[in-house]
This record gives sequence, C-alpha cells and structure tokens, in this order.
Amino acid sequence: MNVGVIGAGYVGLVTAACFANLGNNVVCVDIDKEKINALKRGVIPIYEPGLREMVKDNLRRKKLIFTTNISLAVKKSTVIFIAVGTPPKDNGEADLSYVENVARRIAMEMPSYRLIVEKSTVPVYTGRKIEETLKAHNKRRIQFDVASNPEFLREGQAINDFMNPDRIVIGVRTKKAREILEKLYEKFKTSIIATDIESAELIKHASNSYLATKISFINAISNICEKCGADIVSVAKGMGMDKRIGAGFLNAGVGFGGFCFPKDLEAFIRISEKLGYEFDILRAVKKINDQQKILFVKKIEEALWILNGKTVTVLGLSFKPGTDDIRYAPAIDIINMLKKEGVKIKTFDPKAMVKAKKVLSGVTFCNDAYSAVKNSDCLAIVTEWNEFKNLDLKRVKKLMREPVIVDGRNIYSPDRVKKAGFKYVGMGRKL
Repeated sequence: MNVGVIGAGYVGLVTAACFANLGNNVVCVDIDKEKINALKRGVIPIYEPGLREMVKDNLRRKKLIFTTNISLAVKKSTVIFIAVGTPPKDNGEADLSYVENVARRIAMEMPSYRLIVEKSTVPVYTGRKIEETLKAHNKRRIQFDVASNPEFLREGQAINDFMNPDRIVIGVRTKKAREILEKLYEKFKTSIIATDIESAELIKHASNSYLATKISFINAISNICEKCGADIVSVAKGMGMDKRIGAGFLNAGVGFGGFCFPKDLEAFIRISEKLGYEFDILRAVKKINDQQKILFVKKIEEALWILNGKTVTVLGLSFKPGTDDIRYAPAIDIINMLKKEGVKIKTFDPKAMVKAKKVLSGVTFCNDAYSAVKNSDCLAIVTEWNEFKNLDLKRVKKLMREPVIVDGRNIYSPDRVKKAGFKYVGMGRKL
C-alpha cells in the first residue's frame, strides 16, 4: 500500500521504517530539514536497536522516502498517519497545534479519497477535531475518513513491538476505513481490536496510566518494606506470580520517566477534569513518582552523612536501558538535586551522553563506568543497563574513595555487594 507518515520522531520514524519493511511504499515527512537530510543519508537521530539498518535497507530498496514536502506524502499516499509531537502545555494538557496544522495541510492537498489516521497519543475527541478541521479546509469536498491507531512502542524495543504486537487497536467510523486498516495490517499475526475512535483514543491513555499506576504502587510498597523489614524483591515476586497481576512493571526503583508515562499521565488527569471527573488515583501516582527521586537523594545523604563537597557517581542518564532518551529521565532531576547540595557529579551512560551534555552543566562526563567511579564517595545506580549489572565490583571498590553503593534500580544482590566490601542501600531491600 501507499503510506504517508507525518512526523519523523520516535513513533513516526519507527512506523515509517516498519511499514516500508513490510513492502509498503512509504513517504515520511518532517519539517526539520537537517533531520530529513540526515535520514536520507541513513543517519538516525535517535538510538533504537535495529532501526538504522532497517532505514538504510529500505532507502536502498526505494520503499522509503524522506522529505520536508507534506504535499508529496498526501498526493502519493492513500493512508496518512499523523505522528507529530503532542508536547505538554504548562497545565499538563497536550498541545495539539502540530496535529491541527497537519490536518489543515492534508485537507488543502488531498487530490482524492484519503484515510487520515491518528498515530500520536492524543486526548479523546481529537479525532472529531481532526474531522472538523479537514471539513473546514477541504474546499473541493474530497471524501475522506479519520481513524485512530494508537501505538504501543517501548523505546529500546520499538521495532519488535511494532512487528510483534500484543494487539492492534483501530478506531474507525466507516466500513471502508476499517477494511483499509485491516488490509494494511493483514500480515500481522495478532488480534485486531476494531472500535469507535473515542474508545481507541482512550485505550492508549488508559493503558499508559495503568502501567504508571503499577510502577508507583510497587514503589509505595517498597517504602512499606523498608519500614517493616520486608524485602521488595520477594514481595514483588510473590505478587507477580498471581496471573491476575502479572510480573511486569513490578520493579521498585527511582520512578518512571521518558516522554510517554509522565506526559500521558498528566494529560489523562486533565482530560478527566474536562469530562467532569476527578481522577485522584492518578494524582497519587504522580505524587509517588515525584517522591521517589527525592527519597533516592535522601538515601545518598544518609549513606554519606554530609553531601556538600562529596563526589557522587551517577551511572545511567537515559530514562531506561536500550535508549538514549533523557526526556523526564529521573537521573536528570536527581543530578540537579544533588548539585544544589554541593555534590560534585561524575556520570556515564552507554548511549545518552550526547543528549545529556545539552541539558546538564557542571557535571563531569566520563568515558566508561570505571573512570566514573574513580575517587568517588558514592556510586548511585539510576538506569539498569546490563553493563552496570556486570561491573567488576572488586575493581570498583579499589577505584572508589568510599565503598558506598546506592542502588536505585535494585540491580545488585545486597549479599553480593556487602561481601565485596561495600555499604549497600537499595530500594525496599532487606539488608
């Protein structure tokens, strides 16, 4: 099929590359000329395993085109995905100005029937607003349909998530729109959930908010564990073996980050308010998540007694392993809190250093974990990269000034670390 993808960010780029890899003819559009020129050369602006190779292969096969010309995408494509940014406003609502602008341009350029699909995470009723915008600027009265097809991509595993989804959700109003999307996804061996547009829009926000709730719940339980002498790893294992609960998202730590969970959680709170419902449980989820970072800094302070003048090594800057994304990353807030207390920061991340250098100042960026821990008073684990799990602790101890580890992701066994001669502090661990 002929597919257009408007927006070459995390979602748009992965969507475009994967649809092209499935044999479709894809035109991917972005207003950032520098980014588009780089993509034409096969240079990827984000770290996502396997994406660079997929993009280069489909550029070579001429199944994937990058352009700044939205008119080209609209004229060549029967199905057009809107995958532009929906950044948060100051009040937490999603800013839909990019979505509106794209819908207006599509309306002005449509030569014949087009199916316009929301791929960005948007509030409920956005589909209706897109329809209204298309009608208002569609002077030639070209026929069109609007649909919702929310993405469920995890950064670091986005290609696998796209190609092997748990389910595909499509929100449609017409039989024609449903048939087009079912044809587009016919190669996928999974369930297609076809529903109305409003339900599809709500599924995405509800899913992300539920997962965020699960993370904050286990973090709250970890705090109870510390107060009563229980161990959160054992508690989470016992909970996760219950099929009604499941083991996913039950790892206690410094809290969730990234662009999706914090943004979508805040947006869903605002959506609910507009609909006349106070979603208090989500407010508590946000509060717990914010408190985890503060609690982590307090753990470092308790371990060192005095923070001012001390050197703390922060390992991990991305919000999760497998990505270079530092948006809403707990590490950034934690580093800034420590700096305010007079702490000298040394840090390392396998993929996020370039982006972190743009937002952090007064920090020593190191070439590897071992150079980062040298002459440090405390090692703080903030992102659970595998290479941090496999550090030579004997070597680390020799390099550090004080053998203290504050493990914000519980990647180490307390017994193992203590046997290596460290003072160990975890999140809800029985020591």
